[in-house]
Amino acid sequence: MQSRENWGSKLGFILASAGGAIGLGSIWKFPYITGMCGGGAFVLVYLVCIALVGLPVMLIEFSVGRKTQLNPVGALKTLAPGTPWFLAGGMGVAAGFIILSYYSVVAGWTIGYIFVAMSGVFQSFVEPAQAAEYFNAYNTNGAYSLATHFIFMALCVFVVIKGIKSGIEKWSMILMPILFVILIILIIRGVTLPNSIEGLNFIFKPDFSKITTTTVLQALGLAFFSLSLGMGAMVTYGSYLARDNDMLFSAVTVIMLDTIASLMAGVAIFTAVFSFGTDPAAGPALIFHVLPTIFPQIPGGYFFGIMFFILLVIAALASGISLMEVVTAYYVDQKGWSRPKATVIFGSLIAILGIPSALSAGLMANVKVFGLTCFDFMDYVSNVYMLPLGGFLLTIFVAFKWGVANFIEELKQGNAKLSLKPAFAMGLIILSGLLILATLISGIIGTD
Repeated sequence: MQSRENWGSKLGFILASAGGAIGLGSIWKFPYITGMCGGGAFVLVYLVCIALVGLPVMLIEFSVGRKTQLNPVGALKTLAPGTPWFLAGGMGVAAGFIILSYYSVVAGWTIGYIFVAMSGVFQSFVEPAQAAEYFNAYNTNGAYSLATHFIFMALCVFVVIKGIKSGIEKWSMILMPILFVILIILIIRGVTLPNSIEGLNFIFKPDFSKITTTTVLQALGLAFFSLSLGMGAMVTYGSYLARDNDMLFSAVTVIMLDTIASLMAGVAIFTAVFSFGTDPAAGPALIFHVLPTIFPQIPGGYFFGIMFFILLVIAALASGISLMEVVTAYYVDQKGWSRPKATVIFGSLIAILGIPSALSAGLMANVKVFGLTCFDFMDYVSNVYMLPLGGFLLTIFVAFKWGVANFIEELKQGNAKLSLKPAFAMGLIILSGLLILATLISGIIGTD
């Protein structure tokens, strides 16, 4: 058995976990879903969901990982030997594999758009329809999509192959501060635009009439996705934790950083969107169809457009390496492979698996799986089924198999003064599980 690395510092672990959580979920998905769901009221519901679902499940994942010092499959095999519970961990590894295969395609678009922004193309966009036409042409060009997809996967392999301290921790300590600095710069630019107060009111002044069942379900799903739960990343990162780490403090800090990043991205985007009277409910197209038409209207917009897409790449890379590590750790722990071998082989396989997703808008647009393009099918299977099901099974595992007493004991390893009543912990875990189950059922029956 190979010696297992630990994080070099508590800050390194927090920044790496925050990077895994933030990703495109915070910088891309949070703003567009907030825009579609009415702004401030959705934000409030989202914050409640973070507290009721995000924190308990993150603590569960950290605890299971640190207790066993193993990947999700090995962890559940150790805690429940001779049972099928390891399959729940296997779902996390599989989810990481599948999600990264198409996530890297979206991340590749952001890499490509750094160069698009640098070329000055944005200056020719007068309305979102023009930006949309350009993006669609870009997206259907298989050569561009494949090239940037492979570049992003190569970056993930480059970081993960170097290990925990020299790779993931080192680069997280560099990337996360840069990410927040760029966000601050973009916010300063946003709030100094004319009528930017309307954007601030949109995100921070709730209209409670806009809270519906759909709003709550969207907030639940986003809270789970945004924190990278259910995909094995936090179990894997937790497995490299030292015994004296205060997991409650770490989890709260990670969630705060993720939430702050989401809100900062919302401020940066919506101040610009409202300043120029564009549609905040543009959906997933907000980043590629709407913002490129706004940057040319902003003094210094050429520079800020480039910075924005650099920000997206940094966020995507921080999450991409956490997903890559889930798969790598499994083969290092369970199969005894060397880290370089596992990283290169499975980085290559993930890149190959992502080819149909990269070509889904072009050469393989007519290839459908259950009526969906390859890209949409991978996204649907992982987000509707695998992530919520994996998270739900973990809550059931802790509540009824591993036991709440063992969970609390693990939490106390780094915080002896922690006072947590078993009945309260059990109630919170079961509530979290039921809320996750609600997102799973709503996704399956199509309540969006």
